[in-house]
Amino acid sequence: MALDAPWMIIVAAAAVVAAIVVGIIIGLRPGRGGAADGGAVARAERVRALPSVTAAVRRRTLAAAAVVALAAVAVLAAGVVVARPMAAKTIEPVQTNRDIMLCLDVSGSMSEVDVEVLEVFESLLPGLAGERIGLTIFNSSPVQVFPLTDDYEFIRTQLQNIRESFDYFDEIPEHWIGTLNGPGGSLIGDGLASCVMRFDQAGSERSRSVILATDNELNGASIVTLEEAANFAAAQGVRVFALNPVDGVDTEISEELERATTISGGRLYPLRGTETVAGIVDDIQAQAATELRGQVQIVWTDAPDPWIVVAIVLALGAVVLLWRVRL
Repeated sequence: MALDAPWMIIVAAAAVVAAIVVGIIIGLRPGRGGAADGGAVARAERVRALPSVTAAVRRRTLAAAAVVALAAVAVLAAGVVVARPMAAKTIEPVQTNRDIMLCLDVSGSMSEVDVEVLEVFESLLPGLAGERIGLTIFNSSPVQVFPLTDDYEFIRTQLQNIRESFDYFDEIPEHWIGTLNGPGGSLIGDGLASCVMRFDQAGSERSRSVILATDNELNGASIVTLEEAANFAAAQGVRVFALNPVDGVDTEISEELERATTISGGRLYPLRGTETVAGIVDDIQAQAATELRGQVQIVWTDAPDPWIVVAIVLALGAVVLLWRVRL
């Protein structure tokens, strides 16, 4: 046990000593005599010598000493309380979360639905509280917008900025710079593979998911195909969930996307499905979360409870004795 203000015990002890000294001085002070002190009793010494009187005086003396002792210790216990006893507690912060990489196709064919996709991404945030989330966008080349983070206010701001960047006319939006550094466009396999590679702590067992939004309209020769990227994700223990903006319109494209998600153990969802957000959240949370342990910390907290109990019990004991012996 440590004390925040140990000098308060010295103050309490000094108060006890001072009270005892004052009591002794008052007790030893010679009487003023006279009628005011009471009438004289003949043969009082014979009364004092009686065994019953001697025993009563002894009991009263012992009770008075006990009252003084109880009161003194109660004051010292109160001094300990005022001194703020502190207890050390070792804390190892543990955060249980999962890693999720949002993977957004920003090619021309997606321009009409990307705003909807970003709205879905934002809708996922309340259900994913505690998970680390990152965002990578791609066209002919991928760009990481922000890495994995659990700062949800930052994530929400970045998603809103990306959404606003679609309201452009002449120049390429700032957030899209770097996505047109290769030939072709909408290279889905390269984009997905890049998103899988954005996960950190590769050597640790962690729950990892990619939420891929693309219409799967390939325009050019990619380094890896969508199927190869899905196999790569599966090999890395990453599950791929896809948002399909052409659900019910292009069956062939939808089937290819579905096969890719199945390879990794994920699932394909229609972009505009009423159960899409809830389904993705449930699927991600169904995965076992990994505990992230932080640096061990020692925290000091107030621990006055035992001393408060001691002070109260002693004070009550002194009061009971006072009442019993009628001091």
